[in-house]
Parts: sequence; C-alpha cells; structure tokens
Amino acid sequence: MSEVIDSSLLSRAMTEADLPAVMEIEQRAYVVPWTPGIMRDCLRVGYHCWVYERGGELIGYGILSASMDVGESHILNLCVRPESQGRGFGRRILEHLLEQSKRLGCHLVLLEARPSNPVAIRLYRSAGFEQIGRRKRYYPTPTGREDALVFALDISAAFSA
Repeated sequence: MSEVIDSSLLSRAMTEADLPAVMEIEQRAYVVPWTPGIMRDCLRVGYHCWVYERGGELIGYGILSASMDVGESHILNLCVRPESQGRGFGRRILEHLLEQSKRLGCHLVLLEARPSNPVAIRLYRSAGFEQIGRRKRYYPTPTGREDALVFALDISAAFSA
C-alpha cells in the first residue's frame, strides 16, 4: 500500500524486489555501505522499511526499528540518492519516519549520526533532536572507526498521526 507524502513523493513498504535499487543508492551514498545481507535481515526481522519514490524513481529509503513495549523507535538508516540530496527529500523522509513512530505508539526516537556528516546533523537538530551521547568507534571507515553522535527526540506531543 502506497502513501502520498506530498504531491511529488510517494512512500511504500520496502520489499525484497527493491533491494537492488536500494543497494545501488546505499553504495553510492556511503563510503562504507550496508551489505545486501544487512538489508535483507532488516526486512526478515520485521523492521519498518520504507522506500520513497518520485515519478516512478526510487529517491531514498528509511529503516525504523520500533520497540512498542518501551515506547521507543530507532532510525537505523535514512538515505537519499546523492543526486536528489539538498531538495528537502531527507526532511520529508524523516518526518514520515517520525509520524510512523508516533503511529506505532512510540514516544522517543533515537538515531546516530557521524560527526563527519554535518548536513545530517543539521537536519536532525532542525527537527528537534538533541544530542544525548556519543558511541566511541561506532562506524567503520576505510581507515578505521569513527564515533557516532547519539540523538533523541521526544515525539509524545508532536507529529500527530
């Protein structure tokens, strides 16, 4: 089932058939991308995996893990194809993931960002996320490891679904 995010962006649940296009974006967007196996595992274990299309073209994707028993969700991956970045798609995808978290009964949303990704950090802060910690040596890099900044957002009063 598809859902209209705005007049030009459509969201729908990711399927196994989407993985080649998702992986193509993942490999171009990240220096150390997730593997196809990780993506398949996200689908297999029942994470909330979404793809976002515009004019029949895959623009990006988002992967959300939700733990309704504790009321928390975790944005595991939010990615926009490189040539479509800077056009507001990342913000719309983030808003959709926040709305889905609220719909699932979550009140707190967590995510990590690389300190070397100021564009993502700016997006998350502008959406109200606050840095609550740092995970040492969290992200792999071509030459070692990079810390992750941990962000949280209380959505209990925002993003009415």
